Amino acid sequence: MVGDPRRLGVARALVGGRLLEGDVSIAAGVVEAVGLPVGRNPLGVAVPGFVDLQVNGFGGVQFIEAHADEMTATAEALGRAGVVHASPTLCSASVDRYRGALGHLATAIAAEPNCGLLPAHLEGPFLSTRFAGSHDTSTFREPDAGVLVDLCGAGPVGMITLAPESDGASGLIVEACSRGLLVSLGHTAADADTCRAAADIGARSITHCWNAHRRFGHRDPGPAGWAMDDPRCTVGLIADGVHVAPEVLALTFSAARGRVAVTTDAIAPAGTDVDRWRDVRVDGGAARLGDGTLAGSVATPSDMLRVLGDAGVAFEDAVDAMHRPQAEALGLAPWSLRPGDPANVVVLADDFEVRSAWRSGEPLGC
Repeated sequence: MVGDPRRLGVARALVGGRLLEGDVSIAAGVVEAVGLPVGRNPLGVAVPGFVDLQVNGFGGVQFIEAHADEMTATAEALGRAGVVHASPTLCSASVDRYRGALGHLATAIAAEPNCGLLPAHLEGPFLSTRFAGSHDTSTFREPDAGVLVDLCGAGPVGMITLAPESDGASGLIVEACSRGLLVSLGHTAADADTCRAAADIGARSITHCWNAHRRFGHRDPGPAGWAMDDPRCTVGLIADGVHVAPEVLALTFSAARGRVAVTTDAIAPAGTDVDRWRDVRVDGGAARLGDGTLAGSVATPSDMLRVLGDAGVAFEDAVDAMHRPQAEALGLAPWSLRPGDPANVVVLADDFEVRSAWRSGEPLGC
């Protein structure tokens, strides 16, 4: 955006984690001023734009199957839902299929660098069959740094989820970290000591904590226990009201304060009215296979804000968990609506629905 500042027309703004009265203006791609006099009929509250570390699909498109133009269109749909940056999550695929999807992602980003797509999150193929969830176990492989090198050569990769207990996982973690990838532990049977050892060599996140990993026990805390205790860990959390109970949402925010990275884990039907998609049935806000296994989520960021509020999580903490830990984990320049910050902004109505959104000062067509 070039030229005169643009007023957002809001009554309040969440600036640096604090709610301030007044309007916000943006100009030249950054926040120009906050606390401005409020005009007539203000529209809502301005908050920092959201980041999703784990989004498999949205608006009818699954990233693993999408061509470049479909990926761009999906990023636009996510932007209208408030997600200014998204890591396309690729899973349950052969190496060739991963390679093809990464090539399409590279094309999409090269064609539109400000489309909001981040380097991919590879959720596999180095996962545990014991905690596969809805993934296709026939696509799983033993850790192989050579495969990772090959995939990184096919297109942009920013994050990988793996099971650290597998033979060769340590070498894979070291290779991934040497390439600047965020290594996340998930779909794993590892105990807490194994997770801690993985963190010692560079792992820095847990994928959808409390779901699809060794269960928490009072003498065997597993990955969740490690994640709650280790200050190095960014805690991925699906706050859709289905994957995790309200009490556990509140517990997670309390135990891992400032480290919770809320994610949708959305699949293609999210953002649509579709109630059946392949082997998945969507009912009551839950996406499940025929045997009842959860198969990702159909939640939007607005849905998650409502769920977190109902669980007793403060609005400021909920919004923080939808952008700051993600940006820090991925090494992105932060934004918190302070003057001079990148103008990644979402305007929310009282019911948390997205009224408008901007990425680097560009409107996202809400």
